[in-house]
Amino acid sequence: MAMAELLATGQRVLVTAGAAGIGRAIVDELVAAGARVLASDVDAAALAALKQAQPDVLTFQADVANEAAVDRLFQEVQARLGGLDVLVNNAGIAGPTGAIEELSLADWRRCIDVDLTGQFLCARRAVPMLKAAGGGVMINMSSAAGRFGYAFRTPYAAAKWGVIGLTQSLAKELGPANITVNAILPGIVAGPRMTGVIDARAKQVGVPYEEM
Repeated sequence: MAMAELLATGQRVLVTAGAAGIGRAIVDELVAAGARVLASDVDAAALAALKQAQPDVLTFQADVANEAAVDRLFQEVQARLGGLDVLVNNAGIAGPTGAIEELSLADWRRCIDVDLTGQFLCARRAVPMLKAAGGGVMINMSSAAGRFGYAFRTPYAAAKWGVIGLTQSLAKELGPANITVNAILPGIVAGPRMTGVIDARAKQVGVPYEEM
């Protein structure tokens, strides 16, 4: 089903990390399709730029790894959208690049907290709203690294594998409630984050950026 057809009735959508990169592209497409969108992000400047470009998009600054911030985000969703039909669990960070013996516990935890626990926190708050709407859609952003692994980026790959487990489990759990749950697994996507990933990996394996 085409996105425009799916959202023809003005469904209420939350997109996390919706102010830049893949999230911003998703927001732009949703707006064009007629959805009512609330975009959250940790980056206030990116949210301001989104609001200027898309005045109809509602925005809210939130770190999905912070439970209290997620609670406030969903209070905002309820207050400003009146409920929820679609959750796009897009927020994530690249995490550290390095050999396993070089990684710090703090870097590991931050990557897992944002990329996996953040999706859990948002799903936990979204599901009652989706059930109240009579059903809905949850889309969780994983990665090709969540299917094949990624040397020297263990925290990221582990988190994205976890997203697949979360997605498949919730699909089975929530299907009877008329809630579909799917994961998207992007590969390499051009942008500042991927540029940083390539640069860090080139340094890790000792080759020029251009070669990597």
